[in-house]
Amino acid sequence: MNGNMKVAVMNGIGKMEFETRPIPNPKEDEVLVKLEYVGICGSDLHYYEHGRIGDYIVEPPFVLGHEPGGTVVEVGKNVKHLKVGDKVALEPGKTCGHCEFCKTGRYNLCPDVIFFATPPVDGVFQEYVAHEADLCFKLPENVDTMEGALIEPLAVGFHAAMQGGAHMGQTAVVTGSGCIGLVTMMALKALGVDQVYVVDIMQKRLDKAMELGATGVINGKEQNTVEEVMKLTDGRGCDLVIDTSGTEICVNQGMEMLVKGGTLVLVGYSASGNMNLPTSLICDKEISIKSVFRYRHIYPMAIKAVAEGKVNLKGIVTNIFELDDIQNAMDKSVKDKADIVKSVVKIC
Repeated sequence: MNGNMKVAVMNGIGKMEFETRPIPNPKEDEVLVKLEYVGICGSDLHYYEHGRIGDYIVEPPFVLGHEPGGTVVEVGKNVKHLKVGDKVALEPGKTCGHCEFCKTGRYNLCPDVIFFATPPVDGVFQEYVAHEADLCFKLPENVDTMEGALIEPLAVGFHAAMQGGAHMGQTAVVTGSGCIGLVTMMALKALGVDQVYVVDIMQKRLDKAMELGATGVINGKEQNTVEEVMKLTDGRGCDLVIDTSGTEICVNQGMEMLVKGGTLVLVGYSASGNMNLPTSLICDKEISIKSVFRYRHIYPMAIKAVAEGKVNLKGIVTNIFELDDIQNAMDKSVKDKADIVKSVVKIC
């Protein structure tokens, strides 16, 4: 396809502008996707506010956004499973396929992954993207491209639940009820976990958790979280804690509320990158600690869960912005974190 497209670029901390760039031509194994929705992730906001996450440093002009959904408008000659007009969710990371992690199915750990909006790789706050066809997943008729965009964070939630060995008969607690906390709660429910409680200090987010199917919520600002969980479980404790907050206090409380032999899954990143953990308690209770880095082999499962009505992805969206309003979208998402659970940019 010939022509140009509009691209939103970060030209400095807190500064969004627009550029015109050529529409990319898909390679033999790629498809060209006209993007319709792109979610705003917490990592986008962190880059926007601070210009870096650890060793990943933004060099302007840089394109943010790694949660895309759209429609195929052109296919490479080797592509057989997709056609023009198909709605797709795009998995944003292309791996090498040759390292030990890729060969053993743990491709999310590939050291050479090329991932949207991870410096120096541009993201997709733009009108079109050419992407590897095997990383574009066709959406069923009853799943739209906004939901397609949100498959990416949902995949994180499913991966967290599966890392924790989630199954029927368990009681689980999710600490943090932002976007990732909410999709993790819904993933746990979709996998059959009987009781799923959500902890946060923002009541509006807890209200959203109840709306989306949480068994119950605990306001950590007003209640003693560990005591409440012990009451809810008749003094036994919970089987699984998934922390999406990245705070030391939540992680330590999670260990206190776990039953002996329980599992803690770490999803959230701490601000400093370090935490003090109660190693004696961990050993005494024989707590298993797992962690999450993105996801692997999750997109088909996540799409199926949405199509079957097991996960209400649209329910997490609190704000929709037009691409032309990207500066306001980023500013508002940074400043109104108490009220905004998930922002989505409508591209076209």
